[in-house]
Amino acid sequence: MKQKHVLIVVLGLLSSFPANLRAADHVVYEGDEGPGKGKHILFIASDHEYRGEETCPAIARILAKRYGFKCTVLFGQTDEGLIKPGSSIIPGIAAIEDADMLFLFLRFVKPDDAWMERFEAYLKRGGPVLGLRTTTHAFNGIQGKFSHYNYNSQNEDFVGGFGRQVLGETWNPSLGAGHYGRNHKFATAMHVTPDQKDHPVMRGVKDMHAMAGAYSARPMPNSTILATNRVLESMEVGAKPIADKAPQPAAWVRTYQLEGGKEGRAFCSTQGASEDIQSEGVRRMIVNATLWCMSMEDQISADSDVSFVGPYHPTTFSFNPSIKDARPEDVAGWDTPILQGKKD
Repeated sequence: MKQKHVLIVVLGLLSSFPANLRAADHVVYEGDEGPGKGKHILFIASDHEYRGEETCPAIARILAKRYGFKCTVLFGQTDEGLIKPGSSIIPGIAAIEDADMLFLFLRFVKPDDAWMERFEAYLKRGGPVLGLRTTTHAFNGIQGKFSHYNYNSQNEDFVGGFGRQVLGETWNPSLGAGHYGRNHKFATAMHVTPDQKDHPVMRGVKDMHAMAGAYSARPMPNSTILATNRVLESMEVGAKPIADKAPQPAAWVRTYQLEGGKEGRAFCSTQGASEDIQSEGVRRMIVNATLWCMSMEDQISADSDVSFVGPYHPTTFSFNPSIKDARPEDVAGWDTPILQGKKD
């Protein structure tokens, strides 16, 4: 009987802990008040290079603390529960069931059918989607029922897979969707498309400087191009653009609709690496786009607070992971450093 009482007490104590301290395989940032109160954004981060595992919790904290959203962040992981960028093991997808918004930073992952079934169910209900950088080529190597989600899908009803059909572009250099600048040598400036300066996503957005190299893109015809890029001569802010590199689409919005599903809003940007969001302009565009995707454009203010919550010192993107022994719980709370590499 005493053991039963002890167990009840322990369970009671665990249930009183904040959600972002309890969740072993994901992290939750719970906002207190703001226009997002009562709404849930699900972030999924697993890319091999551009540090989506840093971008996603950083933006999640802003949207939770500054706007009141509940933000859940899932990560690619090892079997042991360590964060592993690019891993196709992404636990916690059940959180998509009550998500009001999907925020993705993925690259070439191949989740199992059970994971994909939940993912597709969200899309079929027309849930809003935001994808950054390599999310245009989110899936690769999926076999069977969901193989048409692969970035190189030739399915006649889903050419280009999830990236092309939902976000509006995939990865296909031969058709103008690939590297345009050179990583670590040429930074990227983004400029608001003149005829879209009054679009809600661009409200208050200026001086966008991204450290990741530019991509070229040919978004789907029903896409509205909000910003274009210029390849710069160096990595420095304010560097001159390379004259023979014409502007390319860098951010756009569109609507998508799967067969048998409802229509949903989508935003995509070819930038968004962890160092990119140090630019207030880039960060503001992403926050604004999240609100727009959720049909909350009336809540977008040109001077809203998009400053970081807690310390943010991103690591330079690379195929070599900056972290090897971190777990989701290591970024719980408002004040923990976001996945700074640990010294051996």
